Amino acid sequence: MTMAGSGRQMVLDLPHRPALGREDFLVTDSNRAAVSAIEGHAAWPHHALAIVGPPGAGKSHLIEVWRQMTGAPRIPADSLREADVPQLMREGVLAIDDAPGAQLDERALFHLLNLARQQQGRVLFASLYRPAAWRVGLPDLASRLKAVPYAELGPPDDQLLRGVLVKLFADRQLVVEEPAISFLLLRMPRSLEAARELVAVIDRRALEQKSAITRSFLGKILAETLLTHGPETED
Repeated sequence: MTMAGSGRQMVLDLPHRPALGREDFLVTDSNRAAVSAIEGHAAWPHHALAIVGPPGAGKSHLIEVWRQMTGAPRIPADSLREADVPQLMREGVLAIDDAPGAQLDERALFHLLNLARQQQGRVLFASLYRPAAWRVGLPDLASRLKAVPYAELGPPDDQLLRGVLVKLFADRQLVVEEPAISFLLLRMPRSLEAARELVAVIDRRALEQKSAITRSFLGKILAETLLTHGPETED
């Protein structure tokens, strides 16, 4: 929704709905192992798995894919409490985001891992680090975490970044031609988080300025937002 202004439009920052299904998750060499691990959840050893990767690498999307497959509830790690564990595991599956969190309840996590094993359940973690590297003080929990396998999401390759840009624009109902996508790909930081931020800025500025998304327009956006990392070239 927009409101008329003097030469520009005032844009109301309404949320868009991203596509987060399995069919929307782009599989390339950088994430193939993690996707395979999610799809093989029935055979997880120790009844747990951690998806590990940098911010914006696709961990949250993979959690949503797994939730659609299993019906698992999802909670942030900091909200895990020991008294809630039986209820959270009532279906035998649970997804925990941003693990281990800033205020980890270590006894709750230890209880959760024990219960998952007893029930033949499964727990999926999303984290910046492998579980063995989480700083915990409870020796028994540290031992359990060392045994939890993990799958890494690698740095995004060109194929993944290109696909993500196309998907992000489509999520916002923006049609962007291939030359413009290639222009961005050569100049943007190599990060899925940067891609999300960049597309959000492009969407907002295009509405404000009533502008087509051309290479010239994109070059100005990159310069203004300091997202460019390579030399500028002529159109």
